[in-house]
Amino acid sequence: MTVVATALALVGVLTGTAIPAAPGPAAPRSATTGPVARAAVADVRPLSAAADPAAVVRDWNVVAARTIDEGLGPTRPSGQTALWHGLVAVAVYNAVTGIERNRYVPYRWRESAPRGASAQAAAVAAAHRVLTECFPASRARLDTAYAESLAGLPDGHAKRQGAAFGERAAGHLLALRRHEGGLPRPDGRPVPPGGTTEQPPGIWRPTPPRNEAFIDQWLSTTHPMLLTSPAQFRPAGPPSLTSARYARDLAEIAAMGARTGSRRTPNQTETATFFGGNLVAQFQSAFRDHSVRHRLDLVETARLFAAGNAVAADTVIATWDAKRHYAFWRPITAIREADRDGNPRTRGVRDWQPLLDTPPHPEYIAGHATVAGAVTQALLTVLGSPHLDLNLPAPGGGTARHYTSAAHLNQDMTDARVWAGVHFRSSDITGCLTGARIGRWTTARYFRPSDAAVSQTRPPAGPEAVCGVHSGK
Repeated sequence: MTVVATALALVGVLTGTAIPAAPGPAAPRSATTGPVARAAVADVRPLSAAADPAAVVRDWNVVAARTIDEGLGPTRPSGQTALWHGLVAVAVYNAVTGIERNRYVPYRWRESAPRGASAQAAAVAAAHRVLTECFPASRARLDTAYAESLAGLPDGHAKRQGAAFGERAAGHLLALRRHEGGLPRPDGRPVPPGGTTEQPPGIWRPTPPRNEAFIDQWLSTTHPMLLTSPAQFRPAGPPSLTSARYARDLAEIAAMGARTGSRRTPNQTETATFFGGNLVAQFQSAFRDHSVRHRLDLVETARLFAAGNAVAADTVIATWDAKRHYAFWRPITAIREADRDGNPRTRGVRDWQPLLDTPPHPEYIAGHATVAGAVTQALLTVLGSPHLDLNLPAPGGGTARHYTSAAHLNQDMTDARVWAGVHFRSSDITGCLTGARIGRWTTARYFRPSDAAVSQTRPPAGPEAVCGVHSGK
């Protein structure tokens, strides 16, 4: 089976092939969102490249996802995935908008392609160039996929010019990143805090079961794509260990996030595991599905992927900045060592275990919640609607969930990370608000319509509304 065909088989949503929802019980009810709709991906038949030009963007999103997964190795508990998707998606966006002129403003680029150049070929070439440069070990498979994609397009001058322009678009983006410090690779050396269990109360240290050092510390100092610096939206610190709020957070997660003997309902456990995997991968599938069901054209699809992924990439950088800056301990450590926190309201449990294994990086702020807040806020702007229409797939091929409200998705995310036992509620709420502010700021400045007259006349909902919290909560 060819590379692209294999990707199609692995991810059936690629060009709209229906993947029916698995049979199951009635929709669960969460404490904050009410009924959660069960969802299937769009029941749309695959179309030819001529009938569905946007398919090349979805195709290469799948190729990118597979390449990134293989390049990073087995399940990596880090937001690093978002950076690579952001680079690929923005290169494709620049390639497409440089050909389909006068619709959206390219990302930090002003060049235009020759008249008649194929935007599909440009999208393929841009994605291929970024992936082969960032993941050279996958070049053979990527070259095969590239040849197959171009073979599906009409031969001639338009294809040749489009492919050449896509190469230029990707080359410009990669040169820009190199000039601004690039994407440094992890060097394997621990960056404090990390690598030791001897830390004062409140300070992060490696957690069971693997006791790994702080993963991918270099993310905290990587130059963002859209923000001015990693610390631009750094939030205030976590609640004081001696505060009543911290005591409430700890008591809640000790009771609701425990692996055994918790107060969770079966539906709450399902929500915790639903949001316990790779959120960036879940969003890729949701973007593909949305593009198919709403029949977005090539430019609109490229814009959707670029905005969602670039915002996610910068949000991961900002999140890692906060994690490294505050170095707050994880619930598993806090609960086991509550007798050391100086708070008379807290009670420790020496052998406490979370429902899900704790990722190897500090607690504050919560990565899943921050990225979800950023992406949902960005989507409201890019899609020009106060409502979402996202089908998020379940990890492991379970039943998808359909979300029409950003607040509902983010409330579920906040609950999920508490019920999983890996994040305090304050960290999730602050993370979501921080992410939403990043999403609002970035989409006000990037990926905008070329004509100011067709820009959004009504500003999207603010961070509090997107996160489902009251101001000051």
